[in-house]
Amino acid sequence: MKFFLDSAKLDEIKYAYETFGIDGVTTNPRHIMVSGKPFKTAITDIANWIKEEGLEGYEKFPVSVELNPHLDDADEMVAMAQEIAPISPNFVIKIPCTEAGVTAARKLEAMGIRTNVTLIFSPAQAILPAKNGSLFVSPFIGWKEANGEDCKTYIQNIVDIYKNYGFYGKTEIICAAVRTPKQIVDCAVAGADIVTTGLAVYQDCIKHAYTDQGLKTFINAWDNTATE
Repeated sequence: MKFFLDSAKLDEIKYAYETFGIDGVTTNPRHIMVSGKPFKTAITDIANWIKEEGLEGYEKFPVSVELNPHLDDADEMVAMAQEIAPISPNFVIKIPCTEAGVTAARKLEAMGIRTNVTLIFSPAQAILPAKNGSLFVSPFIGWKEANGEDCKTYIQNIVDIYKNYGFYGKTEIICAAVRTPKQIVDCAVAGADIVTTGLAVYQDCIKHAYTDQGLKTFINAWDNTATE
């Protein structure tokens, strides 16, 4: 399973890459806003860092960049994607799972511009982007579970559908809006390709009370043992 970072803050991206070895980045308008930078500046800064690290190419380190959410026409989406994609060979265009969005994604894939169809909340929504050859599909987890839904079956159904019809491994499943380490585990058990979440969730993944307890025990033993 690959780990993507849900962020547009360059300091977080650098830290997560150096510490946890993240495999890519997903951004959205909220992440751009939190970065405190204008849209073009934020994504160009990420693109420049990728060059410095020698990670050029979406195969090495994909960065999902979301289109203006006001756009509701496929041709307008395609036009904006054509402006953004040349900024970096790592950019994957993030498009909402709407009729216009799926149409735009289909056109962009035919042009060689890779896409990530996002805001997916059902297995039915996940089928068309895969059928049309999108690189990624992003089913959301946290929002659904926050409203009382168990997402294990939902993700498992998408994985099973993709395996049944040859989509698995061609269109990669990014479990998005992941809020807890348990949700990461659930997605991994189901066979999702990728999870994307914030830095704090990855930091929580390596914490455990017994690890702390064990470390304290070993420190106490070390301090009470002669070293010579």
